[in-house]
Amino acid sequence: MWDFIWNDFLVTGEPIIYGAMASIVLATVGIVFVLTYFKLWKWLWDEYLTTVDHKKIGIMYIIAALAMLFRGGVDALMMRTQLALPNMNFLNSVHYNEIFTTHGTVMILFMAMPFIIGLMNVAVPLQIGARDVAFPFLNAFSFWTFFFGAMLFNISFVIGGSPSAGWTSYVPMAGPELSPEINQNYYLLALQLSGIGTLATGINFLVTILRMRAPGMTLMKMPIFTWSALITSIIIIFAFPILTIALALMTLDRIFGTHFFTLAGEGMPMMWANLFWLWGHPEVYIVILPAFGVFSEVISTFARKQLFGYKAMVYAMCVIAGLSFVVWVHHFFTMGAGAGVNSLFSITTMLIAVPTGIKIFNWLGTMYKGRIRFNVPMLWALAFIPNFTIGGVTGVMLGMASADYQYHNTYFLIAHFHYVLIAGTLFGMFAGLTYWYPKMFGHKMNEKIGKISFWFTVIGFNITFLPQFFLGLMGMPRRTYTIEPEWMPLNLLSTAGAFILATGFVIFTFNIYYSARYEPREKTGDAWDGRSLEWATTTPVPHYNFATIPYVNSHEAYWDMKETGATTYDESKLEPIHMPSYKGLPIIMSAIMFMASFGLVWHWFWLAIPGLLGVIICMVIRSFDFDEGYHVPIDEIKRTEEQARGRKE
Repeated sequence: MWDFIWNDFLVTGEPIIYGAMASIVLATVGIVFVLTYFKLWKWLWDEYLTTVDHKKIGIMYIIAALAMLFRGGVDALMMRTQLALPNMNFLNSVHYNEIFTTHGTVMILFMAMPFIIGLMNVAVPLQIGARDVAFPFLNAFSFWTFFFGAMLFNISFVIGGSPSAGWTSYVPMAGPELSPEINQNYYLLALQLSGIGTLATGINFLVTILRMRAPGMTLMKMPIFTWSALITSIIIIFAFPILTIALALMTLDRIFGTHFFTLAGEGMPMMWANLFWLWGHPEVYIVILPAFGVFSEVISTFARKQLFGYKAMVYAMCVIAGLSFVVWVHHFFTMGAGAGVNSLFSITTMLIAVPTGIKIFNWLGTMYKGRIRFNVPMLWALAFIPNFTIGGVTGVMLGMASADYQYHNTYFLIAHFHYVLIAGTLFGMFAGLTYWYPKMFGHKMNEKIGKISFWFTVIGFNITFLPQFFLGLMGMPRRTYTIEPEWMPLNLLSTAGAFILATGFVIFTFNIYYSARYEPREKTGDAWDGRSLEWATTTPVPHYNFATIPYVNSHEAYWDMKETGATTYDESKLEPIHMPSYKGLPIIMSAIMFMASFGLVWHWFWLAIPGLLGVIICMVIRSFDFDEGYHVPIDEIKRTEEQARGRKE
């Protein structure tokens, strides 16, 4: 038994892993001690673990995303340290493979996705004048399946071993013949578990936006961030079932011996690549389009102008969403599909530059003759435009099939997608977080520290990734764990940039702590002189969001209200507000799914089968749950609103 635990169950032999194990144990003990010492267990259960409030769920998504950004960032620093000098022995080749696999997977699926969904949870219901999402219970279940999926993936580096076949998990490398260990099972089950939550989120927000908008808010009067959330939800609904099926088939291959993708038994390894990228390329736009929505909101607010070309922005996002499903083959131009197929997908790939370019001109047009305020959210938006343009232009270069034979699998590609995803998504999420921070926590983030963090991040980002274009043109391949001497100067520069970039993130995190302690509390509810409905309600936002639902005349509903002196609080129209009850079942059900998934990872059917039965039992319990929530009485609404608006009874 001890031999199994020490030699197979736990990852041993690496000092870094021992350090990680010690850190996990100490952090867990510390958290348990703090919660126990300050008697916070009940508060934690009542306020967050059982919550169905979209705002609190959004905050939990964002906290989890920041934690995953730290994890993925540490992976990146270890990779850059290994590549700083020729023949470095900081990591061995196996460990390096594991780290670039977990870095890519964590950053895309467990950092970018939850960050975006977190902001959607915080802002979308408020922007459309809704009191919650359409399915609050499902929203909580979505978060907890994501959370336990992320935990399942993250425990792999100390229990059993991390996946090592890249974030694309290409077969046959990830198949049972070449990766017989259990580490790839973590990848499959963790993504499956969190993917269930993401698909449910897409359905939830689609229904929420289509069915719960305030009176008068037609589709073309929705705020642009809500439009981006709607289109993203549609992409999720069409794309994620493909991933679900692909993961299920590979799980059957690895655990039950089928041959869908295997080398043996007439399996089709190439089918995995097709299915993966049929989901994977729309996934890029799932994490980019909401950021476009954030930038549009921020630029309009801080330029103090109406968004230029609102309809063009909407149509551009729709076109991008459609094209995102017909470009996947550009990921394997060099795999011999033929000139005809390559030409078709080359054209569709480059076509995406057209609607994307339209959006950039819209943002520039919005700023033209605007009275721009250079607050931190606006700085992130301004930095996004040139950096994302570099990523877009190099994307067009990669979209040319003939040229791709030169760039393919080099560091040119690494630089390209980091310019797209960091400048596009991460800058967007930082802009969104600092923009909506007052709505979430009742105070702004400190401007001075925020600007220091911004400059460290942007400068470090460019020092890190700009040299990688040239390394790619010099022939440096991606996924190599050692470098040639002639690549050393640019790699050394890139590594230095990575540490500057990480410093920016550390300062950003410190700003959260500093602002919570020292920033003045927000009292107006309209921290940035905003234009859409989320700024119309008070801060902190009451759990029912709006005392009375406003009538909407344009996509800048709150701007209209401010011009006419209207508010969202009309005492004569108050009625009891129906709200959903908090539930413990989502976290319990997700924890049982985690247990079943962990059993499948290890082929422990004595654990997996009871877990699956437990999930079915939870579904039955939910089916017979006749709790229809409660009503907030008028007296409580009056009391809450008058306190928040600074009046006394």
